[in-house]
Amino acid sequence: MARECAVTGKKTIVGRRIVRKGLAKKKGGIGLHVTSSTKRTFKPNLQRVKVRTEDGTVKRVWVSAKAIRSGAVKKA
Repeated sequence: MARECAVTGKKTIVGRRIVRKGLAKKKGGIGLHVTSSTKRTFKPNLQRVKVRTEDGTVKRVWVSAKAIRSGAVKKA
């Protein structure tokens, strides 16, 4: 199962973690330099909740915490 919100469509995205070394120019150094960059993933905050659909049935779906807080889903 993919980690994806049933309401907003939020899903896992790939980013980078950048490591910098050196002393900043304003502190008297020659500036910060990127020494390595590793891949990482940003995962959405998904919760499994019971949701009442339009036809009145109850389903369990994965929904992001933001969608729950904003009231985008009607909890059963």
